[in-house]
Amino acid sequence: MRVAEFTAELLGSMDHQTGWVFKGSFMKDNRTSRDSYRGPGMDEGLRILEEVSESFGVRTITDIHNAQQAVPVAQVVDVIQIPAFLCRQTSILEAAGATGKPVNIKKGQFMNPENMKGAVVKTSEAGCPEIWLTERGTFFGYGDLVVDFRSLSVMRGFSDMVILDVTHSLQRPGAAGGESGGYREYAPALARAGAAWGVDGLFIETHPDPSSGLSDSATMVDFDTLDSMVRSAVFHWEGL
Repeated sequence: MRVAEFTAELLGSMDHQTGWVFKGSFMKDNRTSRDSYRGPGMDEGLRILEEVSESFGVRTITDIHNAQQAVPVAQVVDVIQIPAFLCRQTSILEAAGATGKPVNIKKGQFMNPENMKGAVVKTSEAGCPEIWLTERGTFFGYGDLVVDFRSLSVMRGFSDMVILDVTHSLQRPGAAGGESGGYREYAPALARAGAAWGVDGLFIETHPDPSSGLSDSATMVDFDTLDSMVRSAVFHWEGL
């Protein structure tokens, strides 16, 4: 609720009409350690997302991890997200598409951007009205990710929107022993680069105290950094 309140005030204070979608996970199923925090569960997580939507008048998005979650999740959120490691799973893509909600598919860290066309076709043919693709980095050697900006233009050729996931792209999976490490200090520059390239949106994880975050604490940014990143990105968008 603190994140939603801050972001609503930030966007509301800007002259530029920038839309936003609140992302929260009811379950984090892809964790480095079995002991890592995995979330509040579907019932409580969806209740929180519904409260965020009603309190701040914002659209919401969350992941699903199997086909059976698609319908109950679609009854609460505005956009369904498919996690990167599940982007080829036909049953999940078809179930999400069949809900009639927009679907955001994260490109697998192992995927050639051209091959994401198959995921788009599966989701579209199931009835999805709007498909977004999100770049979140590609594995480079062991334990590191890089962003190939060409993939943003490639995927824009066969999707409705392309999003750059700034903070997940800066992860170092498993690099901190029992959890992922990363480079949050590069987030502002990567966001500016994405805006200048011409993406349709930016995915940014934020937390009032990132070091105490229960997930992705090495790459999340604090509120002051989010403020400057959003304003800088909008400046670059307006300059295109």
